[in-house]
Amino acid sequence: MSKDETPTGEKLQKVLARAGLGSRREMERAIEAGRVAVNGVVASLGERVVPDDKIELDGRPVNESDVVAERTRVILYNKPVGEICSRHDPEGRPTVYDRLPRLGSGRWISVGRLDFNTSGLLLFTNNGELANRLMHPSSVIDREYLVRIQGDVDEAMKKRLREGVLLDDGMARFTDIVDSGGEGTNRWYYCVVMEGRNREVRRLWESQGVRVSRLKRVRYGSVFIPSHVRVGQWVEMETREINDLLGMAGLNKIRQRPLTQAEKNKKERHERKLRKSPSRSGVPSKPRKR
Repeated sequence: MSKDETPTGEKLQKVLARAGLGSRREMERAIEAGRVAVNGVVASLGERVVPDDKIELDGRPVNESDVVAERTRVILYNKPVGEICSRHDPEGRPTVYDRLPRLGSGRWISVGRLDFNTSGLLLFTNNGELANRLMHPSSVIDREYLVRIQGDVDEAMKKRLREGVLLDDGMARFTDIVDSGGEGTNRWYYCVVMEGRNREVRRLWESQGVRVSRLKRVRYGSVFIPSHVRVGQWVEMETREINDLLGMAGLNKIRQRPLTQAEKNKKERHERKLRKSPSRSGVPSKPRKR
């Protein structure tokens, strides 16, 4: 192909991610490992495909016409403390995937992670491209946490945390810190970060010599945990809400196929189950006004 020619087709890892087979990064690793073939030939990273190409992952065909017909789904899960964000754990601990509904095809992809001792909002989708864009730093999506701090927090400390602190993996900061009440040196704060670095919120506070005793994510971009979704429960987003997420990620809105009657019945049963009893989480129940 000459320098003036426009590349045809779409990158293979993007097609596989959209099929719900994993995030784009996971699909890149699968291609590098030789697990993907196009038209019977082992694929290479960066390869482009067109709709007529025959794609296989681990010997199984990937039919893009089926991918187009599949609904884009997003689950909001209220994670409890004591679950890990891996699919399998050698130690046998429960994972966040244990409670999620089964998919007819593809798999749930986690939009970021929360550590074992952190609770709160987690998003899952079967759309790998959406997951990738929501997690990518270029999307500049803020994450808000409710944290209980043990120790003295003064204005000078909050100023340092807002201006930036040097951690092991570089500078980090809160874009906002708001006191949410408490007693003495045991107080709640809302704080906001713009990245999804490992244990970033805990490390920022601990860099100031105070202890984080509770940590809960309450917001991801414009998405809050609905009041009726208790700890350990999930709710599926409507198409309107999914389109809001797509817009937040810089992707085009979608038109979904209608739900089948069986899908509607299943959805209604789950929603009735959610509303049976109130949440009792032990943390302030209402998110702060933005």
